[in-house]
Amino acid sequence: MERIITNEELSEDETNLNIRPQTLSEYVGQSENKENLETFIKAALIREESLDHVLLYGPPGLGKTTLAHIIANEMHANIKTASGPAIEKAGDLAAILSTLEPNDVLFIDEIHRMPRFIEEMLYPAMEDFTIDLVVGGDGNTRSVSINLPKFTLVGATTKAGDISSPLRDRFGIVLKLNYYTDEELTDIIKRTSLVYDMPIKNDAALELARRSRKTPRIANRLFKRVRDFALVNGDSCINLETTKNALNKLNVDEYGLDPIDLEYLNALINKYNGGPVGANTIATSIGEELGTIEDIVEPFLLQTGFIKRTPRGRVATKLAYDHLHIPYIEK
Repeated sequence: MERIITNEELSEDETNLNIRPQTLSEYVGQSENKENLETFIKAALIREESLDHVLLYGPPGLGKTTLAHIIANEMHANIKTASGPAIEKAGDLAAILSTLEPNDVLFIDEIHRMPRFIEEMLYPAMEDFTIDLVVGGDGNTRSVSINLPKFTLVGATTKAGDISSPLRDRFGIVLKLNYYTDEELTDIIKRTSLVYDMPIKNDAALELARRSRKTPRIANRLFKRVRDFALVNGDSCINLETTKNALNKLNVDEYGLDPIDLEYLNALINKYNGGPVGANTIATSIGEELGTIEDIVEPFLLQTGFIKRTPRGRVATKLAYDHLHIPYIEK
């Protein structure tokens, strides 16, 4: 059975804790968001108040969970985590909120997937720090209002558009996380190499960054796989040749495209003449879930210019044709 809420304990995997930055000063990238957060946190500490509720949105793997933990650390508060899809009943939400202590941070991942009636129950908790419950049964029900300590809700979502306006408007701080630059990812990879005590050459770190889809989670995952190849080769330091060989064996090309991306582009160009075509049609043709296509594949392909969205559907760009070595004819 899925746990609805968990306390973050120091007994969590120490390696993962080391990879994950603990403070804003350690956090790489998202400079504007980081500067603003630092100001808001300092102001809240000066006022001796809890931080306003925070909504973090953006593609997967950009550091929303990490930022939630950093907010708790910077506020000298405990963090408790929950998953939106796991909060199915009023009692689930009440159980979560009743565990909170003053100034706690409650992190709800995938907050857009909470049922609407749960969302509505959250409104008074966010605004007035109370929750109204209906208790009793068999015609003998009554409403009970429970006072809550002041807390900070940090919500994370990959689909900000799926969050209702009333919920979104109750977040005092709304931050969009953007894709990372190659230079920022290179810094992250170098930090990870220190954590794992496996040095990496500068050119190798940059090559790995270029193939990491502008996403720290992917950069760290690929680093661990490249490290495996280096260890088996007997290398004491990851070099460029090992990095390229490892990534090629992992089917990650020079743009960071993996087999699913290439399947997508091949289907779009060869089956549908470059588009326009709907995402659902492409997902069906390559046997992938629509959610995977919309949340993971398309954001990166759009960001890097391989496809573009039109009112009639997705269209492959000249860059996509060139990358697949297919002649491009202007439409």
